[in-house]
Amino acid sequence: MANDSAADKPAIGARAALARRVLTDLAIMTVIGVFLAVIGPFGSIEEPLAMRLMTWLTFSYLGYFIYSPMSYVVERLHVVLDLPLAPLWFAAVTVATVPMTVLIFFIQFMPNRPPVPTLEEALTSYFYVFVIGGGVTLLFNFISAGGQGSKSDVAIPSPPQQTEPAAPDLISEHPSDPVAQAKETGEAPTDNSANTLLDALPPELGSEIIALEMEDHYVRVHTALGSHLVLMRLRDAIAQIGDIDGRQVHRSWWVARLAVEDVKREGRNIRLVLAHNESGHESGRIEAPVSRAQVSELKAAGWI
Repeated sequence: MANDSAADKPAIGARAALARRVLTDLAIMTVIGVFLAVIGPFGSIEEPLAMRLMTWLTFSYLGYFIYSPMSYVVERLHVVLDLPLAPLWFAAVTVATVPMTVLIFFIQFMPNRPPVPTLEEALTSYFYVFVIGGGVTLLFNFISAGGQGSKSDVAIPSPPQQTEPAAPDLISEHPSDPVAQAKETGEAPTDNSANTLLDALPPELGSEIIALEMEDHYVRVHTALGSHLVLMRLRDAIAQIGDIDGRQVHRSWWVARLAVEDVKREGRNIRLVLAHNESGHESGRIEAPVSRAQVSELKAAGWI
């Protein structure tokens, strides 16, 4: 029973973090809805304030539940196809604006049946929704980028005497050398006697780490016996395992060199196939994507 209880903790923590994030996002959308109701854009200022509040708050909440899931799609495509985030987000907002525009058009005429819009009316409505939807999406990405580090520090504190970490997608030239990393970042070398990453792993997973995978504000630690979610920045997790021969092969992945068993190539995309793992992957193996910027370095280092 003790092991089951320990295994449930990361799931409970993930659900609590998701609920906290949704509630925070809805609070932000409430503020945005009230702001739009007050300024009354696109001619809505002619309506009474009460009507504007009801309308813009409804649109804000609907927009959140239509645009927000696109973040998952963008992240998955970014990892799988190694495409830049900016054009992916532009495409995502372009697609999500279609159902949002249709909903707004129908709501405006409720409870009556809406007329068939002309092409000009449809494009104008789409443009207005795209501007607001894209602006709010940009705001949320800005807030998420600015607050990512502080959210991660709640459950597992960073090692003492750290300076502000660099962006998580920056890859050190000395990924397996803690002394070199300390010179570059100004941080003290990691003290393995107080390894917060290893201490967070359930005993049944052992300590043979084969890969680290970033999942939102968490790091999924893959060992030879399974995997476990830890509330920590990927950069901090890498610092905790500086004595293991490995490197960050993608902005979302660190891989132990001895765990690499094969290299899979699909056109320009390269994935490292890791040792067998009981973490629940369908194939029984983990595949870590390699960013295109790292291909030449991995070839020079003899990884691929």
